Amino acid sequence: MDKSKQPFRKSKLSFRRRLPPIVSGDRIDYRNMSLISRFISEQGKILSRRINKLTLKQQRLITIAIKQARILSSLPFLNNEKQFERTESIPRTAGPRARNK
Repeated sequence: MDKSKQPFRKSKLSFRRRLPPIVSGDRIDYRNMSLISRFISEQGKILSRRINKLTLKQQRLITIAIKQARILSSLPFLNNEKQFERTESIPRTAGPRARNK
């Protein structure tokens, strides 16, 4: 049979299972900042389960722990470090919708 007439087949690459990011000894808690910080993006968003490679139960516990840490001010709600780097203030001018009284 010609190669051009063969059905499409996926190449058989070796599948290596990744190690789970949370070891069974790790405790998912709002005080465990080293663990929680691995599952937050640079912007302060909670990363999805697909990216984290977590189980559903682990993702729920991580989400609850992150939210508790935010409420208790251990973590910021937003990570806006670029906002404070601005050195010059930009003067604001009246726009086209400015009212004249």
